Amino acid sequence: MAERLQKVIAEAGIASRRKAEKMIVAGRVKVDGHVITKLGTKVETFSNITVDDEPIERESLHTYLFYKPRGVVSTVEDDRGRKTVVDYFEDIPYRLYPVGRLDYDTSGLLLMTNDGKLANLLMHPRNEVAKVYVAKIKGVLTSDEIKTLTQGVKLERFKAAPAKVKVLKTDHKKNTQIVQITIHEGHYHQVKRMFKAVGHLVDKLAREKYAFLTLDSLTSGQYRELSKHEVDKLMQMD
Repeated sequence: MAERLQKVIAEAGIASRRKAEKMIVAGRVKVDGHVITKLGTKVETFSNITVDDEPIERESLHTYLFYKPRGVVSTVEDDRGRKTVVDYFEDIPYRLYPVGRLDYDTSGLLLMTNDGKLANLLMHPRNEVAKVYVAKIKGVLTSDEIKTLTQGVKLERFKAAPAKVKVLKTDHKKNTQIVQITIHEGHYHQVKRMFKAVGHLVDKLAREKYAFLTLDSLTSGQYRELSKHEVDKLMQMD
């Protein structure tokens, strides 16, 4: 959630972006007690920023649980003009960003926040946040293939960490299977690549759980704000 310092100052209503740049160069701006004179310096949402030793007012922190639909991009902007997750929050008076991302054709639970500290904590590999997906795959997993997934399947450039796998439904006539898989990483197209590595393509994919959070009674495109208790519980995962 890092943003350029002059942009943060301008959005706080202190001065225009150009004047904010002059303030920075003049040594009038401090970040966490340190004078910053380099333009382009990026700061996090939780950074303490002062101008002439007066703290600037930052927007309050908010985190939302969002049921991302399929066919939506998990970015703030899209150069191809596709709908983004931010488009669903046009009535929210805060600049929200997705925590991680879900593929364009993947639906399910995605967190949206303006809390950079929380986002960085959740996305750091050491915290191993559990993510539960349900996939509809072509073909039927064998016991050896399930064992490979649970022991850590080798992908192109890395070996995936061991996953939990649970077969929910098998349709032998259509030769498809519904599988629940739990991972703790977030590499590009990871779940799809894991199934492909053991010989199965994914038809549909949805994320149903993130840490202890679920979609509850939300339907596609809906969201709700996390309670303070939920945010505090996420923060304790460090």
